[in-house]
Amino acid sequence: MKTSPAILILIALLLTNSCSAPQKAASGKTGKAPFLWENANVYFLLTDRFYNGNPSNDLNFGRSRETATLRGFQGGDIKGIIRKLEEGYFEKLGVNAIWLTPVVEQIHEATDEGTGLTYGFHGYWAKDWTALDPNFGTAADLQQLVETAHRQGIRILLDVVINHTGPVTAKDPVWPANWVRTEPQCVYKDYPSTVSCTLVKNLPDIKTESDAAVDVPDFLKEKWRKEGRLEQETAELDAFFERTGYPRASRYYIIKWLTDFIRQYGVDGFRLDTTKHTEEDVWAALRREADRAFQDWKRANPAKVLDDNHFYMVGEVYGYNISSGRQYDFGDRKVDYFSHGLTSLINFEFKYDATKPYEEIFSKYDQQLHGPLNGHSVLNYISSHDDGSPFDKERLRALEAGTKLLLCPGASQIYYGDESSRSLQIQGAQGDATLRSFMNWDELERKQQRNGVPVNAVLAHWQKLGQFRRAHPAVGAGRHERVASKPYIFKRSYSKGDFQDVVLVGLELPRGRKEIPVSSAFSNGEQVMDYYSGQKLKVTAGRVVVDSEFDIVLLGKQ
Repeated sequence: MKTSPAILILIALLLTNSCSAPQKAASGKTGKAPFLWENANVYFLLTDRFYNGNPSNDLNFGRSRETATLRGFQGGDIKGIIRKLEEGYFEKLGVNAIWLTPVVEQIHEATDEGTGLTYGFHGYWAKDWTALDPNFGTAADLQQLVETAHRQGIRILLDVVINHTGPVTAKDPVWPANWVRTEPQCVYKDYPSTVSCTLVKNLPDIKTESDAAVDVPDFLKEKWRKEGRLEQETAELDAFFERTGYPRASRYYIIKWLTDFIRQYGVDGFRLDTTKHTEEDVWAALRREADRAFQDWKRANPAKVLDDNHFYMVGEVYGYNISSGRQYDFGDRKVDYFSHGLTSLINFEFKYDATKPYEEIFSKYDQQLHGPLNGHSVLNYISSHDDGSPFDKERLRALEAGTKLLLCPGASQIYYGDESSRSLQIQGAQGDATLRSFMNWDELERKQQRNGVPVNAVLAHWQKLGQFRRAHPAVGAGRHERVASKPYIFKRSYSKGDFQDVVLVGLELPRGRKEIPVSSAFSNGEQVMDYYSGQKLKVTAGRVVVDSEFDIVLLGKQ
C-alpha cells in the first residue's frame, strides 16, 4: 500500500524530534494577547481514565465487584491531572482550559441496566453533591489542581449535573418522591417528553420544574451527621435561602451546592450535562448564582485573579448544530439557550463537517459565528465520551482531524487521546465504554504505532497546532478570509481595543522550499514565526520563504 502524504509528514515529525516548539509559544506568553473563550483549546478528560497519581485512593466504599469491560474504576484521579500539569503536558499541547468529568461523590454500589455491571467511575451518578468522591481525590487536591493550572494560564471547567441523581441500588436509596420522578422514561417526541422524564431506566429525574419546598433527604442528613458536618451544611443552606429568597425547591439546593465549588476553589466554568433535559430557566438561575460566586471568589483572592472574563458555561444540548444558530428545536418548541445564561454550546455538527474540504468548513463557521451567533461561540469536537459515531473512529486520519479541529473558527475540544490516537475500539467493551479506555501513556512511552503511524508523531502535530492557537486569538475568534485556493492559504484577523492579531496559514503546500504571499497580513520588513517548523522569517517583497519538509505553514508574529 502506498504511504500517504500525511503519514510521511508524521514520520518526519517524529524523526526530526520537532515536537518542541519555541518557548514563547509553548508557554503562551504572547504579550498583551487576551484569553478568549471563543478561541479556547479545551482538553476534556475522564478523571478516572487519565492518570493515576495516587494509587492509595483506588478502592473506596467496597467497590470491588468485577464489572463489565471498562465499567469499573481504574485509578485515574485529580492528582494524576496535577502530575501531568507539572510535567508541562497541557502547555506543550497548547491547552488553555481543562474540562474534567464530575468529581462529586458517586453512588457506592454498582448497577446493571443492560450494559453489564457498572460503577459510577464517570462521575455522572451523584450521591452527595457536597462532597468529593475519594476515588477522584480530596478538597486539597482540587484546590491544588486549580492553582497549578492557573499558574500556567489554564482554566478549569467542572462538569456538573442538575438533571438527575445516581441510579438506585441496595446501598443507594431512591431520593424522596418530592425530589425525583422515576417515570415516565423520555421518548424525545417534544419538549415535555424530553424534559419531564427520566433519561434511562433507573436514573431518577430531579423535579427541577417544581417550586415545592423540600427538605434534605434523611439518608443525606444521616451521612452528614456521621461525617460531623450536619450543622455546617444546614447552616449554609439556611443562609443561602435567606439571602436569595428562593423557595426551598430541589433545583436551588443543587445550584447552591454546585456554586460552592466556584466560591471555594475558583473554578472558571461549568460544562452543563444534559442541558436540554432540564428547563432553561434552571440554567438562568445557575448563571445568576455562578456569577455571584465567581465575583465573591475574585474579591476574596485578588492576587489569584487571571483576568476580567465572566464565568463560562457551555451546554451539552445533545444534537445541537451550529447551523441552527441560536435555536434548538424540540419539534413543538424552540429554545435559545444563549439567552438563558449559556456562553457556548457543544457543536454536534463538527464531526460531519470535518469530512468536507477546509475552506468549506472554515467559511461556514466564520459566517455562523460572526452572523447568527455573534457574541457567542460553539465548542467543536471530533470524538467524546458518549458519541458512538465520532469522526475517524478508526484513527486513520489523525493528522487531518487535528488540523481541521484546531484551525477551525470557534473553540476546540480535544477529547483525551485524540492527540495520541488512543483507540476508540476496545474488544469486549459495550456501548460508550469503548470510548473510555485509559489514556495510552504506555503507547507514547514505547513509541508505538497505530495504523502504521507513530503515536508520538501524531502528538507532535497536535502540539504545534495547539501552541499556534493558544498564542493567537485570531485562530478561533478572528474573521476568516481565503487568500489563495491552490495552494490553499487563509488569513484570520482579530481586533478589540488596542489589541490586534493576524495570522496566515498555508495547507497542502509543497514540501521543501516554498514562497508564501503574505502582503494581506504582514508588512515588508516585519519578522514572523512559522509555528510549525519553528523558523523565524522576514517579510520581503510581500513574501516569506519557508524551507521545511512539511506541507503546513502557520505564520504569526511571535
